[in-house]
Amino acid sequence: MSATTAAPVKPATVTRTLQRVVLPLEADQDILPLYVEGEQQQPPVVAHGEKERGAAAEAQDLSQVLSRTSYAVRAQQRTSFGTYFNAFPASYWRRWTVVTEVTLRVTLLGSADVIVYRSNAKGNVYRVESTRVEAGTDATAGTDVSFRLPLSTFADGGWYWFDVIAADGGATVKAARWEAEVPEDRATPGTLSIAVTTLNRPDDVVALLGQHGADPELLSILDEVIVVDQGNQHPTDAEGFAEAEKGLDGRLRVIIQANLGGSGGFSRGMSETLDAEKSTYVLISDDDVRTEPEGIVRAATFADLSRRPTIVGGQMFSMFDRPYLHSMGERIQPWRFWWGPVLQDSEGHHLDKESLRSTRELHRRVDVDYNGWWMTLIPLSVVREIGLSLPLFIKWDDAEYSLRARQTGVPTVTLPGAAVWHVPWTDKDDTLDWQAYYHERNRFVAALLHSQYPRGGRIVRESFIHQTRHLLASQYSVAELRLMALEDLLSGPEHMHDQLGTRLGDIRAVRAAHPDSTVEKDPGAFPAPRREKMPKKGEGVRPPSNRVGLLTMAAVGAVKQLRPIRQLSKSHPEAEVHAADAKWWMLAQFDSAVVSTSDGSGASWYHRDPERFRSLMTRSVKIHEQLLRAWPELSEQYKSSIDSLVGQDEWKKTFRGER
Repeated sequence: MSATTAAPVKPATVTRTLQRVVLPLEADQDILPLYVEGEQQQPPVVAHGEKERGAAAEAQDLSQVLSRTSYAVRAQQRTSFGTYFNAFPASYWRRWTVVTEVTLRVTLLGSADVIVYRSNAKGNVYRVESTRVEAGTDATAGTDVSFRLPLSTFADGGWYWFDVIAADGGATVKAARWEAEVPEDRATPGTLSIAVTTLNRPDDVVALLGQHGADPELLSILDEVIVVDQGNQHPTDAEGFAEAEKGLDGRLRVIIQANLGGSGGFSRGMSETLDAEKSTYVLISDDDVRTEPEGIVRAATFADLSRRPTIVGGQMFSMFDRPYLHSMGERIQPWRFWWGPVLQDSEGHHLDKESLRSTRELHRRVDVDYNGWWMTLIPLSVVREIGLSLPLFIKWDDAEYSLRARQTGVPTVTLPGAAVWHVPWTDKDDTLDWQAYYHERNRFVAALLHSQYPRGGRIVRESFIHQTRHLLASQYSVAELRLMALEDLLSGPEHMHDQLGTRLGDIRAVRAAHPDSTVEKDPGAFPAPRREKMPKKGEGVRPPSNRVGLLTMAAVGAVKQLRPIRQLSKSHPEAEVHAADAKWWMLAQFDSAVVSTSDGSGASWYHRDPERFRSLMTRSVKIHEQLLRAWPELSEQYKSSIDSLVGQDEWKKTFRGER
């Protein structure tokens, strides 16, 4: 008798919705292109040497938005859902999750063609499949169509999306979603708590809470919103708070604590979520953002289905220019240990002018080192393993956390289609105000913990170069704060918790002692510019054209510090310098200058002070030499203290003010 070979048992699966097709929560024509677009027009002729741009699309109108999930396609017109919030980022799901195939399901009213497309990492577009839908007899139920789509060809990038071309009578996309069959043990969605840290932005917090409570899908997985209020203008006193609280239906908790910065607020949110023992994830969120709630649901679903515990972050649009995708993904250059965009040549994308479908840069998968804490979903299992944030107050807490997580095998993924609107950092320069202290100290703390290069690679050298530039530019308050930061760094990690709630007052006092920190809002606050010695041939300062020119200007600026100050410069600035032109080599040419702030709200009067320059330069040389020598021992000191610095028990002492 021959043995019978049993057929392999197919693992049990369940159907999970990966992302819904959604329309805007608010009636804002500016952001509609992030959800739907019309048929692309022929691209314009591009002159030689100019960058080719994606073709514009036929305008869609808010009147076509019928509900959160339904959209009217006009007769004989095409609507594409190949947009930021509705295309499917296939390469991310292939790379990081257990999903190997997706199903697109579309419910249509009326007669229309449905066409599915895909792209690859180069941005090449391929038509995949199509079907004709005829109007059914039931004018309310609609007709369901589906497409099974493999993820096997999306190794380095690419999206799926679909277009709808309506027949003579028009059509309505009643609903659509991207689904997948996943292992049975992934059936139950994880739940989350949202931790919002705020300082005197009550109206922003109320608006954000209103968005969180406006989406039933988000509410179905939301355990709690924890608002950590560190200011004296409270969201609970703001107009609209009661309504926002009602929308969250008992899921809101407001905690008032001392101002411990972003890291103190977010660590409190992590700690409270750990203690509650009911959420799978904690979502870190800035207070001054506007969100797409569906993106939060997508981030949680992505984390549910990731192969290993994964930090899932959202991208950032500009709050002021809302179709502008400002941040796609962030990395840390390891030799310099400095942050920046993964796509070095990208300055962002206007998705109302250059569609997702025709912008090649948007089709490549972007792998990141960290995600900004404007919106980041962290598994509670990761928090339990690696602890809370470092007590950094602000700056580098988000970057350091992902670097620490990566050491335990936890990746960070910045997921397209999950995003917030936030004030872009291009409209400010916080390296020139009180935050200069935290930029300097926290960058070094992160490098001491995570740099793989001896003595941090270039970081000490680059810090000294930047310090010299600030001194040549007469930015003495910035130079003083940077030295203060390095002195605290050298004192060891014990200062970090001890000074978390008090150091800001010291920083502000030190900064206030320097004239370059005084900002006047009145355009007529300063005397008219006058100069004793006019520039040669009446020409202004020209920017250096190469490295030799840059070094020459640095030498000229250094020699100038040995010369006495021209008397007239004490009563009249020698120039007015726009913020965009306020480079060190420009400011080094003047004995005094009025310099506008980067946000355009005022200006400061910089005065060259040779004695102060020499004093600060002497200290700068000494401290950077000391830091370079002490690096190996200092690195070990910070690494050995990490468990205490990020431990929940140590943080709770700080929350209680036991310092």
